[in-house]
Amino acid sequence: MAASSPAPQGSFVVDLAELSVADLATVGGKAANLGELIRAGFDVPPGFCVTTAAYRRAVRGSAVESGTITDAAAARAAVLEAPFPYEVARAVREAYDRLAPRAGAVAVRSSATAEDLPGASFAGQQDTYLDVAGVDDVLDAVHRCWASLWTDRAVAYRAAQGIEGAGVALAVVVQRMVDAESAGVLFTADPVTGRRRQAVLDAARGLGEAVVSGSVDPDHFVVDTATGRILDRRPGGEADQPASVTDAQVRALAALGDRVERAFGSPQDIEWAIDGDGHAWLTQSRPVTTLFPVPVRDAPRPATDTRVYFCVSLAQGLHRPITPMGIAAFRVIGSGFLDLIGRRPARIVDGPGAFAIGGERIFVDATPVVRSAVGREIFPRALDVMEARSAVVLRGLFDDPRFTVLPRSRRRFARGFLHLAARIRLPLLLGQAFFSPAAAQRRVQRLAAEVRARDIAGGDIPTRVDGVVDLLLRTMPLAPRSLPGAVVGFGMLGLAARLLRGSTQPGDLQTVLRSVPDNVTTQMDLELWDVAVRARRDAESAAALRTRDAEDLADAYLAGALPAVLQRAMANFLARYGHRAVAEIDLGMPRWAEDPTHLFGVLTGYLRLDTDAATPAQHFAAGARDAEAMIDTLVHRARERSRLRAAAAGFCLRRARALVGMREMPKFLMIIAMRRARAELVAIGVELAAAGRVADPADVFFLDFDETNRAAAGTDMRATVRERRDRYNAELRRRHVPRMLLSDGTEPEAVGAGSAADQPGALRGTPASAGTATAPARVILDPVGAHLEPGEILVAPSTDPGWTPLFLTAGGLVMEMGGANSHGAVVAREYGIPAVVGVAHATETITTGVDVTVDGASGVVTVPLRSAGS
Repeated sequence: MAASSPAPQGSFVVDLAELSVADLATVGGKAANLGELIRAGFDVPPGFCVTTAAYRRAVRGSAVESGTITDAAAARAAVLEAPFPYEVARAVREAYDRLAPRAGAVAVRSSATAEDLPGASFAGQQDTYLDVAGVDDVLDAVHRCWASLWTDRAVAYRAAQGIEGAGVALAVVVQRMVDAESAGVLFTADPVTGRRRQAVLDAARGLGEAVVSGSVDPDHFVVDTATGRILDRRPGGEADQPASVTDAQVRALAALGDRVERAFGSPQDIEWAIDGDGHAWLTQSRPVTTLFPVPVRDAPRPATDTRVYFCVSLAQGLHRPITPMGIAAFRVIGSGFLDLIGRRPARIVDGPGAFAIGGERIFVDATPVVRSAVGREIFPRALDVMEARSAVVLRGLFDDPRFTVLPRSRRRFARGFLHLAARIRLPLLLGQAFFSPAAAQRRVQRLAAEVRARDIAGGDIPTRVDGVVDLLLRTMPLAPRSLPGAVVGFGMLGLAARLLRGSTQPGDLQTVLRSVPDNVTTQMDLELWDVAVRARRDAESAAALRTRDAEDLADAYLAGALPAVLQRAMANFLARYGHRAVAEIDLGMPRWAEDPTHLFGVLTGYLRLDTDAATPAQHFAAGARDAEAMIDTLVHRARERSRLRAAAAGFCLRRARALVGMREMPKFLMIIAMRRARAELVAIGVELAAAGRVADPADVFFLDFDETNRAAAGTDMRATVRERRDRYNAELRRRHVPRMLLSDGTEPEAVGAGSAADQPGALRGTPASAGTATAPARVILDPVGAHLEPGEILVAPSTDPGWTPLFLTAGGLVMEMGGANSHGAVVAREYGIPAVVGVAHATETITTGVDVTVDGASGVVTVPLRSAGS
């Protein structure tokens, strides 16, 4: 919509027809949106807005204005006790007199400045009063609307959205009531499945407030917006009552909603009413804030060509958004992979054409995989062990006629695979791992040393940016060269499973993979534990960890001012692992060497363990013994059938243990390169900040490579960075990220989704680490600064290596993402803690502090009914 001049500052009353989004701070989201609807030519009942200036005048000099009241009830009382300002009352009377001859009864509705925004709707948080007649009653309703800014629910909602209460204000809309025959709510996109251009309509006779409040059972309709076809209808109320709206009205309302969506540029939540003459009026429109953004590709495709997008960042254990520079790095890495299969893009920084960005997360267009016979055979099987729930969702798309297999897909796959195999000498690497795991491990260590030795040449900023791109590009081919050892290991495990078919029990093969050697992440965690052991033995170091917060300890370490034992131990640890981080695949995230705050928080948690409790090192050693004992047991069982079968099974199981620990190496190599790349970009950020092109050195990570070069050439990027930081911070609050999403907005997992389990209180996932544990749950969305008491059940959306120090003290693990061989599952097995992964909506269903039971062999998490249903 075209921008317009804002309403005069300081006005107490403004006509709705004069308002636009430019007036948001003055009239709030509801009034601003009504003004935009009127400007766009939609029929809106006439009315006026009592602006935020009136509210501020009413609370002037009170404790509410000063922000000294934090209790919601006290704030409400203070607003209600404040006298209604005379000048505001006069302005409202005059406006009501102008409206009253035509209005009769009016609706008085709250309109907050932090309301109906793209990131937070605030629906129903403040009060509305209907059928208000007479100016005295209108003034009373306005006063009560002001007080509703401080209802318990509104205060809690603001806190959840990270909105400071002291900065908000309330405007009030006074609007002619529609004498409604029927009314209700219209979503222009399905709020459950996410599908765009599929209108969902709830309607009832009389006022729409009954539908909004849930006090009636409405008629329900689903409409294909493009065709006007009614896809679903469910009558509400009594079975013998006629519908509150006709089919023609349903189609007309869906078409009207489509026009509103196009005017606002995003899916809308619309309130409407139809009067006795059959005329439709819009009484509210706001963005549907719960929808996940549809991923956007650089090369758009026709809307009729439905695509399947797979969330790569979530599958990598990253729930949080990725910075723009982190996304830019992924594009370069993706170009490196394309180069390996003979499809190098014209511009390296553009990355694969299949890359798509949604909600600041990385998706990949998986449609060619779904339409490929080979893809259908390989990709779901890989997901079975890495991200099992995604495999289920993916297979559910195979019967969809939009994704039928295309001819000649096998030939295209074969060309790419053969090119990759030749480039990395795959047969040689597979053979080496099979015959000599030790040689394969030495080769991988040489690759790590090669990456560490790489540097970036100096020069001007564009030259150094090119050096960062080249470093990431040249490191990419080394990653797949480190993977064949783990591939052979998992292949051996699969072969052993076949040989032992009928001789294993649930959890047996998981036990074989406990405490495997040569896992760089496990080694890192155990070395961090050693830091805690050294600190505990030194009185000064132990006292520092017990009495100082993590941020203070991190600052002291960076200043070289920690107690000597702790300072030296952390320096040695970070010399080996300082390139790692939480969300480490994002180039924009600080490495532990830059900010070790998270590590000090973990160390503090380690010291809370009982000194008589078994140490993680002891748990790890016990896990190795259990694994060897299980191999002996399984070999013994196989010997009852055949000595040859027993020998083959034993060989496969021991090869698997010797090799699967190398599964972390491809990412590990890339993270080593990222640390050097990040260090160069930090230095570039310092120069750009000094030149005034960005406000802060860290702002460079909210640009991409091309934009960094433009900043070096003189372009001021501060406004761009501010807008991106705001969007990034909003995405940090998102609780749910879809595993897969269609290009029409549909989340396949949500279509026809029922309970996550087949019995009350039971959540089903994928068995990941055998054993049973019952303990209080701790739901953690971000490990930085997280507090996990020893023995608690860690419940997380997903995990990456930055999370795993928490595993050492966890009593069990529940993850929304992952499969039996995902990162979190492997580490849980190595530490001997029960784990279930791929549990849909675990972080939303389980409540912190509630006792849950994790059965890692059956893949069931049992939650008390009072938590599971809440």
